[in-house]
Amino acid sequence: MTASSPNPSGSPSPKPLVVAIEMGYGHLRAAWPLADALGIDVLEVDRPPLARVQEKELWKRTRQVYESICRVSQWPALGGPLRQFLDDATSIPHLHPSRDLSAPNAATRAIDLLAARVGLGKGLVETLRSTGSPLLTTFFAPALIAERQGVANVYCVVTDSDINRIWAPLNASSSRIIYLAPSTRVVRRLRAYGVPADCIRLTGFPLPGELLGGPELPILKRNLAARLMRLDPQRMFEAQYGDEIDRLIGKRPQDERGKSPLITFAVGGAGAQTEIVEQMLPSLRSALEQGRMRLALVAGVRPEVARHFEQWIREQSLAPLLGGAIRILFEPDMRKYFKAFNALMAETDVLWTKPSEMTFFGALGLPLVLAPPVGAHERYNGRWAVEHGAGLYQRDPRHAGEWLVEWLADGALAGAAWAGFKALPKYGLYKVLEEVGRPLTAPA
Repeated sequence: MTASSPNPSGSPSPKPLVVAIEMGYGHLRAAWPLADALGIDVLEVDRPPLARVQEKELWKRTRQVYESICRVSQWPALGGPLRQFLDDATSIPHLHPSRDLSAPNAATRAIDLLAARVGLGKGLVETLRSTGSPLLTTFFAPALIAERQGVANVYCVVTDSDINRIWAPLNASSSRIIYLAPSTRVVRRLRAYGVPADCIRLTGFPLPGELLGGPELPILKRNLAARLMRLDPQRMFEAQYGDEIDRLIGKRPQDERGKSPLITFAVGGAGAQTEIVEQMLPSLRSALEQGRMRLALVAGVRPEVARHFEQWIREQSLAPLLGGAIRILFEPDMRKYFKAFNALMAETDVLWTKPSEMTFFGALGLPLVLAPPVGAHERYNGRWAVEHGAGLYQRDPRHAGEWLVEWLADGALAGAAWAGFKALPKYGLYKVLEEVGRPLTAPA
């Protein structure tokens, strides 16, 4: 029975269970747009009602270790060994020359062992069997565990542009998990890991519906049209691509020209790289005070990160600008945070972030300034964005006020915004919904 087929009683088949985990923001950020479109909540595999007490504690310890490693790995003095450990744990082998990469690694065996001996995922499997719902997960472990227990109709949304062997099951060649890939690189990688071609769909990453507006992308185009006016003060980019812009997204609002661009800096879900803000603020002070630039600092759900931001703003005597030229986004509730973040993205002109799942937001026409990666998967994400023209690697944060102004004057950021819109996949939300038999409407 597929996700869209009727069940034996003649009533419509149940909606999928959208399942993720809070391990950083990436898996949840991909899950919430899908759940919103389906009119349901995201279920977290490590929390009730899916997780039993023993499971919950195991997942909690795993998440705490991961987040601590991510944060400490960014420390100048002590971070070196942990950075190497993180790279090793998330390592992705070179794809070329083409060869068989299907042999499972230690992480894949560990998940299989935990499912077999400790009962990891038992609550998830029981829920899937009792409801008859398909599984739509943005985290690899639920997909691997569900298939191991014989659950049918398992869909796995991949959340990076290239992936470790852990995403595929032990015997990948016999797997029936349907993988929903965000990039052609992931398609090739899954094939190298042994996943059958008929189990792989190229969909793109599920971006927030409120930033798309529907398969014709009216909200995306409207936001991008205004953004390009703010990103191109010297009309350097417009001189070459103005006609193409008007043809593809419509006329640009002339009243946006000359308005100060909004630079948004977003830390990762583990709270890594907050120190970049302390380094950048002195160089941005003049532009912020003179109204030539605005700054949003995203602390996510972490109050300690928000406190650091406030402290550094006060130390630079910039506190009077809080609520105006400078704002801090902190929201302790995860769902409310994602909603507030998406609203911020609608008016953001430059997104400065590490190359996590946020890399896919370049498809919205958001130029990416890429902080150093945390883990091998983020290194590949950064390369993917740069190769498609959507991202620029950050320069020395201590001089950010100079190189950001240079990129604005030269049209480099406008160029990255346009390249991301044209080259990166934008329809992931709608294509994933189609695959699970719940289309909103046919994509253009």
